Amino acid sequence: MNEVTTEIKKRGGRLHVPIPAAIARAARLRAKQMVRVSAGAGRLVIAPIPIDELSLEHMLALYHPIGHRGESMVTNLIGSERL
Repeated sequence: MNEVTTEIKKRGGRLHVPIPAAIARAARLRAKQMVRVSAGAGRLVIAPIPIDELSLEHMLALYHPIGHRGESMVTNLIGSERL
């Protein structure tokens, strides 16, 4: 298990914990990924939310045309896609 020591930072009224790149890679976390945060027994747990548990609203918020290389809606429908 990877482990690092980091400092909790305050931004506005919220606390933030920077996740070092090595830890993010080991946990397979990425920027803007939805995670579940829980606390208990003196520990903080951050777990990725599987894509099949996300709402349509969250999935659409993750979409970015440049990151998806412009793939969005096809303008020239063919075959059974035509109405």
